[in-house]
Amino acid sequence: MEKQEYTITLYTENSIGMIGRISGIFSRRKINIESLNTSPSEVENIHRFTILITESEEVVRKLCRQIEKQVEVLKAYYNTDEELIWQEQALYKVPTDIIAEKAPVERLLREYGASAVVIRNDYTVFETAGHREEIDKLTAELTKYRLIEFVRGARIAIIKDSAGFHSKLKQFEREEPAPEVVENEFLDQGDNVFTM
Repeated sequence: MEKQEYTITLYTENSIGMIGRISGIFSRRKINIESLNTSPSEVENIHRFTILITESEEVVRKLCRQIEKQVEVLKAYYNTDEELIWQEQALYKVPTDIIAEKAPVERLLREYGASAVVIRNDYTVFETAGHREEIDKLTAELTKYRLIEFVRGARIAIIKDSAGFHSKLKQFEREEPAPEVVENEFLDQGDNVFTM
């Protein structure tokens, strides 16, 4: 099967070591994570992982099933770029004198929707968001004007045809209500039951 970019979205409990366990699943299968972002989700105490990989659909499907076997993982989705609204963020550090002297740099930054975050005498830091290709083009252009430093953030994405994970939880609760709490009949007989 042909490999392509897939964005995997995971909803997990917020527990220590989740990033290590999730990334371990990828490394054991020798799958390179191109981008990894984790953040709180729309549901309290539930975190969202957004992971970008290049693989075949069959491998990604098996991978998501394997990830869902982790106790703290509530749900794993995978989507192509066409099924998502996604962005990456970037920061650029450029000499301030270049921006002041060169009108094309200012036009270029305006064209890509970059806005100044910090302006100092020696450098100016700009931020922008967009698709990887747009960020790569702006980076290549700014390299011509003594680009000092550049960093790109991980992909963030929202699934186009999704009502959100919160609605999935509510649906699950309606279909699979929690059983009534049953008192343990042996609770007050600890010494009699748990003897060695």
